Amino acid sequence: MYKTILYTEKDSVLTITLNRADVYNAFNEEMLMELQDAFKKAADNSNVRCVVLTGAGKAFCSGQDLKDFNGKKLTFKEALEQRYNPLIRSISGLQKPVICAINGVAAGAGISIALACDYRIAVESATLIEVFINVGLVPDSGSAFFLPRIVGYAKAFEMCATGNKVTAAEAKRTGLVNKVVSNINLLKLSSEIVAKDFASRPTKAIGMIKNMLNSSFSSTLDEILDMESSYQEEAGNTEDFKEGIASFLEKRRSEFKGK
Repeated sequence: MYKTILYTEKDSVLTITLNRADVYNAFNEEMLMELQDAFKKAADNSNVRCVVLTGAGKAFCSGQDLKDFNGKKLTFKEALEQRYNPLIRSISGLQKPVICAINGVAAGAGISIALACDYRIAVESATLIEVFINVGLVPDSGSAFFLPRIVGYAKAFEMCATGNKVTAAEAKRTGLVNKVVSNINLLKLSSEIVAKDFASRPTKAIGMIKNMLNSSFSSTLDEILDMESSYQEEAGNTEDFKEGIASFLEKRRSEFKGK
């Protein structure tokens, strides 16, 4: 179906793998368009209740493929608005959990796409780098939004202004990643376990949780209180809420269907 990514669906979990290992999964126009399409399919497919995003080979993603950048002679603004920003919006706005399995270096737009995900697992040899400053550029593709919200202003400024590498261990300490594992095999196993767990939870409620958390930093208390009450009303009318109450009263494990 795709030339630059792998798209595998199994047991309500969609795994999207960046598949340009020979260039450390650097983004070219084709990959970015294919990723946009893949996340649109994930949004439209009710059978998909969790997405895992990872990379093939030794890297997660090294950022923009510089050899491809000038193919259409786009300005930076045009490239971001047409290629990157729609993808970041699709990941952040997807009403389903997105797990990023960081199997190696995540640099430039590669770290940006990882930050847009909801949950991150990294192999201990992975590094995360806001590399833009090293070529005189500023962070893009959502890094300036997500990074300070995750690690705070001071650490975000340090990463963006120096371009220094962050190890997986440091990323875990600062909250950049949720979990670190020792090798690629454990990364695959761990991401499968976490994805299966998320896919078994009330999917509609998770989508609403994403919306509330993404709105929390730019909203007033009154706006969040209103959002909570509106979403709680919506969640209280789902089949998963009814199942949650029934399973509690019947003292059994819940079987949520994402409806």
